[in-house]
Amino acid sequence: MIDKSRRRIASSICAAGLCALAWSLPFDTAQAQSKTYEMKISTPTINDTPDTFARNFLAAVEKDSGGRIQGQVYPASQLGSIPRQIEGTQFGAIQCEVVPPEFMVGLDPRFELMAAPGLVDSLAQGQKVAQDPAVRKLMLSLGAEKGLHGVGLFMSEPSDVVTKAPIRTLADFKGKKIRIFASQFQSVAFERLGVTPVAMSLGDVLPAIQQGAIDGAVTGMGPIAHMHFIDAAKFVTMTNQPSIFIIAEVNKKWYESLPEDLQRIIDKDAAEQSVAIIPTAASFRAKAEQSYAASGGEEIKLAPDEQATLLKTLSSVGADVSKASPQVAEGYRIVTAAAARAAAAPSQ
Repeated sequence: MIDKSRRRIASSICAAGLCALAWSLPFDTAQAQSKTYEMKISTPTINDTPDTFARNFLAAVEKDSGGRIQGQVYPASQLGSIPRQIEGTQFGAIQCEVVPPEFMVGLDPRFELMAAPGLVDSLAQGQKVAQDPAVRKLMLSLGAEKGLHGVGLFMSEPSDVVTKAPIRTLADFKGKKIRIFASQFQSVAFERLGVTPVAMSLGDVLPAIQQGAIDGAVTGMGPIAHMHFIDAAKFVTMTNQPSIFIIAEVNKKWYESLPEDLQRIIDKDAAEQSVAIIPTAASFRAKAEQSYAASGGEEIKLAPDEQATLLKTLSSVGADVSKASPQVAEGYRIVTAAAARAAAAPSQ
């Protein structure tokens, strides 16, 4: 009799447990589906290709998630300089950064691969390289051990050199102090031109030129036009080298805290917006050139023989720098092979 009673009690407990589990699973699922996740996106530019990508990416994520992810874009380094934006994204204060990858060389030296001088010679070729599967697999995986999850990669524009005094010949580079991105590829390249390179975040560049700390800067025509460099530097030497690529990284812990369907949305929308930004990047570049010229700036092109000498001088920098590290050398092989494929591909 006692055994039968025990069996009835055990059966009742088991049934109650199963019932509780049956009720809890849908409840937990419903909770996950109703929770809202915050997404702050930081970028150093304003009214330019990177922050436009950020706004388009956020809009797509908010729409596709049905509002379960909601956020805000902070352009023009509102959340700090580029190094602070990177740190903020690593440690979760910022959910997403949209920056040139070479500023993350302290995390992995291969982040500077896309800044190799002469890697590409046009925006169209650069966009093909950014979408190359081997390049995306490499570049988007680099921050995985440093708290980052790569989701997007695209070329923003070629870079040029904006200066207080005109640079009309290669000889005019000698003795100048020029801001560069945080990249050994860039520092070695400009040292070969007789320049003293100074690595500096974008938000610090204009004050440094105004105060005479530097003579000019390597940057894109977008920042030159939209951040009013004309107030301090009216000359732009159109070197078109190196190219400016942009990477979108999200905080890895935040990404992993999302339900799987939202993770897929983040990855999908970033990849799609990396392609969708292509015509916008070309349009912004053309408008920036027009705007700067209309403001009184002078856009200088080196003579054809000087431009050819410039490219020849810079062409071996990538191979020379990458030899110091087997990992960087292998990465350089991957990106240059993709560049060759892009150059050989028919125009669309």
